[in-house]
Amino acid sequence: MRILVTGASGFVGKAVVAELIHRGHQVWAGSRRGEAGPGAHGVTLDVADPGSVQRAVGLADPEVVVHLVGIIAQQGEQTFERVHVEGTRHVLAATPRGARYVHMSALGAREDSDSRYSSSKARAEALVRASGLRWTIFQPSLIFGPGDDFFGRVLRELVSAGPVVPQIGDGSFPFRPVSVQDVAQAFAGAAGSEVGTGQTFALTGPEEFTFRQLLTLELQALGKRKPVLPVPLALMNLAVPLMQLLPQPPITRDQYAMLKEGNTAPNEPARTVFALPMLRLQEQLPGIVTRR
Repeated sequence: MRILVTGASGFVGKAVVAELIHRGHQVWAGSRRGEAGPGAHGVTLDVADPGSVQRAVGLADPEVVVHLVGIIAQQGEQTFERVHVEGTRHVLAATPRGARYVHMSALGAREDSDSRYSSSKARAEALVRASGLRWTIFQPSLIFGPGDDFFGRVLRELVSAGPVVPQIGDGSFPFRPVSVQDVAQAFAGAAGSEVGTGQTFALTGPEEFTFRQLLTLELQALGKRKPVLPVPLALMNLAVPLMQLLPQPPITRDQYAMLKEGNTAPNEPARTVFALPMLRLQEQLPGIVTRR
């Protein structure tokens, strides 16, 4: 099948493109620089520019559009509203009416969320459901794998920076991380068939962890032994806004809101419907944290 992937140069995008090519599809890899990995056709695509999206779709003439573009933190003109909501609107408008559409949202997407990231993801989902296309929506939890941002950078820096490891509150917030391989297989499975049309699937891993347990796993993977110091939420509520004054805050307001909410859901029915391998975080983490 002819498949256009937006956000193809990102962490998840590279994995999805590779899996689609492995399954024999013709893939057009859309990104702002038009980069293409092995076996893919590169095409310039900026979701904030409707003309750019239309041109990319015209070149690819896709039977399926896989929309993966997303940002974790806002920077300049790259806002959640512009990228997640308006970007999705532009991609939906350009997608041929007979094409299949597969969309990457996020677990915890809710319009009333305290996180602007999560609320923008929910508004994008609403656009997809109202589009009239044959759509499938995936809502991944924290995604782990070589090159990931959370386990490979944020959590690594958190447990490595000082003599003690700061823990937000009592550390009981639940998470169910999912491997990038599982995510790629789910997207490829939906893109290559009609399975899951008109459905929304949570993408989560085989096991649930508290935030405290994730800190412990990260320390073990790095071969470090440090005390973990709980930081009361009342103090964090004061500290996080002050951190935003830094050029690169260690945690953004939205990341803090999402951490407090937790991020978990059962891995069914996605595990069965798309025959996902359910890779375990404990087995993958040492290779993730030592990667340069």
